Amino acid sequence: MDIFLTILGLLFMIFGLIGSFLPILPGPPLSWVGLLLLYLTDAIPNNWTFLGITLAIALLVFALDYVIPAIGAKRFGGTRAGMIGTTIGLIVGVLAPIPGGIIIGPFVGALLGELSNKADSKTALKAAFGSFLGFITGTFIKFIVAIIYFGLFIKIFWDYKTIIF
Repeated sequence: MDIFLTILGLLFMIFGLIGSFLPILPGPPLSWVGLLLLYLTDAIPNNWTFLGITLAIALLVFALDYVIPAIGAKRFGGTRAGMIGTTIGLIVGVLAPIPGGIIIGPFVGALLGELSNKADSKTALKAAFGSFLGFITGTFIKFIVAIIYFGLFIKIFWDYKTIIF
């Protein structure tokens, strides 16, 4: 059973890394499930504090991934309409079968939100650019957290490999 849980945990780690770039998969929470599965083996002693802290970080990063693009739009001079447009564009970008929709959606959403708010084109473009930078920032943070969790998985596995196998 330990080998099965370890392999399943490794698969969750890989899906977590992929999910750092694909918005359909929640990257850090999937990576955390990989850590949890590793800790559920009989070979590795449970450390609920470690699992609790890493879960909190995974959920925080997951939530921030949907907020950071809107914050980026606001920081670059966007209004509430631009932030709402960014969020709607993100959702449409995820659901639309458009290549690169997750990148295009927040940008176009912020742009349309600002233009509907009667902003000039320069302000609307700045807000859309801020949204895009926010999306890139969120993706980078998710990737870093997934890489750290993957490294922790490998370290823990390496320390207990003789017991697992």
